[in-house]
Amino acid sequence: MTASTTSLSAPLQGPYAPPLRPARDSFWMRIAAELAEAIGSGVYPPGQRLPSEHALAEQFGVNRHTIRRSLASLCSQGLVRITQGSGTYVEDFAVDLVLGKRTRHQQGLAQAGLRGSLVVLQAQTTRATAALAKALQVPARSPLLALRVRGDAEGQPLHISERYFPLPRFENLAAVVRETGSITAGFTAHGVADYTRRESRITAELPSAEVAAQLRQPTSRPVLQVESLNVDLAGTPIEWARAWFAGDRVKLTIDHNEHA
Repeated sequence: MTASTTSLSAPLQGPYAPPLRPARDSFWMRIAAELAEAIGSGVYPPGQRLPSEHALAEQFGVNRHTIRRSLASLCSQGLVRITQGSGTYVEDFAVDLVLGKRTRHQQGLAQAGLRGSLVVLQAQTTRATAALAKALQVPARSPLLALRVRGDAEGQPLHISERYFPLPRFENLAAVVRETGSITAGFTAHGVADYTRRESRITAELPSAEVAAQLRQPTSRPVLQVESLNVDLAGTPIEWARAWFAGDRVKLTIDHNEHA
């Protein structure tokens, strides 16, 4: 496993960005990060009750108010749930997503009984690098639509991705995705009634600070990186994407059935 050297085009902010506050004010952030790491590594498995506020205060050498702030942060990230009069419990949240011939974000979540959508974080026009030109079968330096997208489920970030589409064929795709939260809807609006996944390449790696911030996780927790290529029914490439999935919230299943 190697650390990622890929970063997105603009700096992102999140709970694990380097704190700019005095050390005393960041105690609760460091404690929250340590507890999140313990949850991610299985020290506290799903459903388990965390130690009491008093026990955690003694463990970290801080007062209970600091611990409450740390736990509230973990709760807002969806890592724990706080039950009044009972305690704080690790959430059981893992989504099994299928990568098959037809891979759709909303459909995959619906099959898991969850609601989700894609959020466009950034849209811009760029020029095809040699690698992108080869993948999308377009001339080098030709214009592409570049989207930075976050995939959510029930308010939890599951993946952050960079997606590239040939121009001018998909010039209005960003607006449709912003409105519908669906890449498929964007393709439909541009005359692509159906499309398939030609390939998916999966690796495990440590995320960049930007990716970790968007996924609300520490940089020390691995992510699953998936590079994929989608084609229309004529076999013409229409999208190349690189996505980083939160390793503790997502299980990826490869479906080799032709009808998938």
